[in-house]
Amino acid sequence: MSAVNSINSDQAEALPGPLVFTLAAGAGLSVASIYYSQPMLDIISKQFNVGVGAVGMVPMLTQAGYALGILLLAPLGDRHDRRTIILIKGLLLMAALLLCGFSGGLSALLVASFATGLTATVAQDIVPASAALAPERSRGKTVGTVMTGLLVGILLSRVVSGVVAEYFGWRTMYMIAALAVLFISMALWRVLPRFTPGTSVSYPRLLLSLVHLWRQHQTLRRAALAQGLLSVGFSAFWSTLAIMLSERFHFDSAVAGAFGLAGAAGALAAPLAGSVADRIGPARVTQVGAALVTVSFALMFLLPLLPMPAQLALIIISTVGFDLGVQATLVAHQTLVYGLAPEARSRLNALLFTVVFIGMASGAALGSLALAHWGWNGVVALSTLAGAASLAVRFASRHLKN
Repeated sequence: MSAVNSINSDQAEALPGPLVFTLAAGAGLSVASIYYSQPMLDIISKQFNVGVGAVGMVPMLTQAGYALGILLLAPLGDRHDRRTIILIKGLLLMAALLLCGFSGGLSALLVASFATGLTATVAQDIVPASAALAPERSRGKTVGTVMTGLLVGILLSRVVSGVVAEYFGWRTMYMIAALAVLFISMALWRVLPRFTPGTSVSYPRLLLSLVHLWRQHQTLRRAALAQGLLSVGFSAFWSTLAIMLSERFHFDSAVAGAFGLAGAAGALAAPLAGSVADRIGPARVTQVGAALVTVSFALMFLLPLLPMPAQLALIIISTVGFDLGVQATLVAHQTLVYGLAPEARSRLNALLFTVVFIGMASGAALGSLALAHWGWNGVVALSTLAGAASLAVRFASRHLKN
C-alpha cells in the first residue's frame, strides 16, 4: 500500500498479513506502557519507602490519564489523518516513559505515569484505523486480531516488566519500553496509508458531538457500561496480584509477572471471538464472555480451602478464564459499536474506551483498598460482583440485537 493513498474500507481488499501484524504490534506495545508498573509495585514501594495505598496510585493515575486521553485526544482521529496522529502521540509516549524511568521520587513518578496514560492512547488510534482499513465482511476478525496484539501487550507487559525489574531494576524497564515505542511508531508511519478525515468540524464541535453520539446510540451506552464493569474486576485483580503473591507466597516480581502468560493464553482467542461475532452476532458473544468472567473470578473464593500448589493452579485457571471472557466481550462490543456510524469510529471508540478505562482506574483504586482492608477475598468479591453486574447488563438486552 502506498503511504499517500487514502483507503475506502468498504472497497478495500483483505488486508495484507504484515500490515495487520504491524497494527497489532503497535497496539500491543503502546497499551503495554500503562501496565509495566503493576508487577514492579512491590519493588517501587520499597525503594521509595511508601505503603500499598500510596504506590497503588501509580497504576490508578496511569489508567485515569488513559481515560482522559481517550476522551480528549482519540476523537481527533475523525478530524485529522490518523497516520500523523499515531506518529506524534507515539513520540510523546516515548518521552513520558523516559520521564518515568528518570523519576527521583514517588511524586515525580505519579506525574510521569499520568502523562504515560494520556499518550498511550495512541493504541486507541490504531484500533479504529484497523476497522477503517478492513472490509466490512471481515471487520470483526481484523479488529479481533489487532485486539489480540493489544491484549497480549497488556498481559505480556507484566511478564517482561517483572523479569526486567527483578534482575535489572524497574527504571531499566521504562527505558526499554521507550525504545520499543519509538521503533513501532516509525514502523507504523512507514506502512500505514493516509486516512481521509471523516469530518471537518472544529475541535470544540467534535467534542460536543460526543454528547450527541452518546445520547443517540443505546447500543454504545450498553456496551460501554458492560465492558466498564468487567474492567473494574480485571484491573482490581492485576493491580493487586503482585503484592498478594509477595505477601502470601513470598514470590518476587518475576514470578508475579509470569502470571501474565496465563492471561495471554486467554487473549489469544481474540480472532476467534471476532469470527464468532461475525457469524452468530456479537450480542450473544458478550453474554457468554461476561458469564465466563464472573464464574472465573468466583472460583477464587475456593482458595482458602486448598493446599498451596492447588491454590496456584486455581489462580492460573481463573486467570485464563477471565482474560478470555474480557477479551471476547471487548471484541464483540467493538464490533457492535464500530457498525453504528462509520464516519465517527474514532469518537465511538473514544466513548467506549473512556468508560472502559474509568473502570480500569476505579478497579486499581478499589482493588488496593479491598486488599488493604479485607485481604485477597475482598479483591475476589469486588471482581466477582463487577462481572455479575456486567452480565446483568448484557442479559437485560437478551431480546435485542445489541
